[in-house]
Amino acid sequence: MTIFKKIEKFVSDVFKTTLEIFFEALRLSPNAQGYVSGSITELLLKNHLVNLNYLVHRIREKWEGKKHPNHHGDFYFQQENSDLWYVLESKGVKSNSEKWHKLYNKEKLEKFLFNHSEKFIKINQDEEIEPQISKWIDENLPKFNTSYASTLYDYEEKEKYLKNKPKRETNKSRAIDLLKDYTRDEINEMINQRLEYIASKIRVLETHFVSGTSGSNERTQATPRKNEFNAISIDIFLRYSEHKFLFANPQHLESSSADTNHLQQNYIIGFVFIENKKEVLSITDEWFENFQDIYETFDKEDAINEDEMQIDNRNVIYPE
Repeated sequence: MTIFKKIEKFVSDVFKTTLEIFFEALRLSPNAQGYVSGSITELLLKNHLVNLNYLVHRIREKWEGKKHPNHHGDFYFQQENSDLWYVLESKGVKSNSEKWHKLYNKEKLEKFLFNHSEKFIKINQDEEIEPQISKWIDENLPKFNTSYASTLYDYEEKEKYLKNKPKRETNKSRAIDLLKDYTRDEINEMINQRLEYIASKIRVLETHFVSGTSGSNERTQATPRKNEFNAISIDIFLRYSEHKFLFANPQHLESSSADTNHLQQNYIIGFVFIENKKEVLSITDEWFENFQDIYETFDKEDAINEDEMQIDNRNVIYPE
């Protein structure tokens, strides 16, 4: 049976519909796409570790009794010829970082690159930073000096401003005057054009660690505690041409300012630069491409108790 026939039979048996309806439902549901892409990431991550000679087990999501506070990751893993088990959490990168930070405006882009210049491989830290950033933008994103020079505001901000417009003319009032007759869709299209332009040269790698709070997980805020898992894996495929994993020890990451036992919600890992149609990765020292480099940072005392493990051994819903 071909792979297409297998998928067709799977959709028919499990979802009781046609492949065409299945595809259309998936296409129209960002939530479903996100769930599927997360499952793909976890499967590829598991295969990656197995190929590195690690034994890997999925951690049960619904525990019997209270979930262990240090078992909040996705996988247990054990190195070959070792009796130590550790916990790995799988995450992706934020999908809208450039839009969230409003990098479609030159002023915001310059400030962002300045604030994260240590992650910028083209910057010589021994020389003045700002002129180097300006030069890079001039050479790589020249439209920000011409057709993209004006400041854009999203539709909601524009409408709110126009309702309370000051009598005194300002740079912001002039910029919004240029946008006053544009619809929501037209402004979104202008923003998206700039974002695509930026992505042709640089892409932001940013985490998004959001977790719930409850008595059972012993969290004081809506981010993971630093001791919930021993390693974090980030799949950067949303900003890269393929599934690629970066790894960090949570103890190496800067703590939350509200609680030093917690991780922050967002970390700027680095950037993907596009040079001569090739992707060049530029990441901070806390993140590694080689999983073994992270494994060597573990303290044996942080290994979990094998007797406390709850492995997900659920039967496959749809057999091969």
